[in-house]
Amino acid sequence: MATVICITNQKGGVGKTTTAVNLGYFLAKDKFKTLIVDFDPQGNATSGLGVTKKQLKNTMTEVLTGQSGLAETLIETKTKNLWIAPTTPELANAEVEIANIKGKFTQLKNAISQIGQQFDYIIIDSPPSLSLLTVNGMIAADYLLLPVQTEFYALEGVAQLLDSMKLVKKAMNPNLRLLGVLATMYDKRTSLSVEVLAEVKRYFKDKVFNATIPRNVRVAEAPSHGVPVGNYDKFSKGAKAYKDLAREVERRTGKRK
Repeated sequence: MATVICITNQKGGVGKTTTAVNLGYFLAKDKFKTLIVDFDPQGNATSGLGVTKKQLKNTMTEVLTGQSGLAETLIETKTKNLWIAPTTPELANAEVEIANIKGKFTQLKNAISQIGQQFDYIIIDSPPSLSLLTVNGMIAADYLLLPVQTEFYALEGVAQLLDSMKLVKKAMNPNLRLLGVLATMYDKRTSLSVEVLAEVKRYFKDKVFNATIPRNVRVAEAPSHGVPVGNYDKFSKGAKAYKDLAREVERRTGKRK
């Protein structure tokens, strides 16, 4: 079965989707069959991989409401070994639609169980909130990956997120673990970034990834071209950082020595 990683942070603008797309890309480049599940109604992972939303027939909306299986949504990207389960803003309506049904928290877990054996990694890009969608992602996952930007208020809301993780772990997913904390938007030239990274390391200790994601114009430009940064500029600092992250993830999940 696939190793399922939910990338989450209730704070927006921390590089969550960017991390999902680029981590998925480099895992695929390392020959691991990888699926990115776009579970954020904004659908930025979908467009960031060059998928035109208007042409989509089956999306995560249909999966969440039981109208389609996850297998019917999968789109193979231009990168070998990398697939996307796309979404559109309609997913927000679907969240409301399932709010009162039995099993509302395990819709995604059940969908993934049908195709999990086909992949080495499944990465869930969850919305920037502690919503029903986010809880579905936590329950479906083996691990959480937490991006934290090295800026003021970096740890704001993190304690609440970790409390939610503990509740999910206790009540519905006892195997859920924190894979690691990823420092994003890091600028070693500023004392603020250096100080915030030190604070993150004091708080999370060895759970902080060695890889740090720098502020990098190539990382910011790549989504507008519908490709990961490794495809856009493989020699950029951002591409190197995400490649290093992929190797760390492989080691922490036991798929690389």
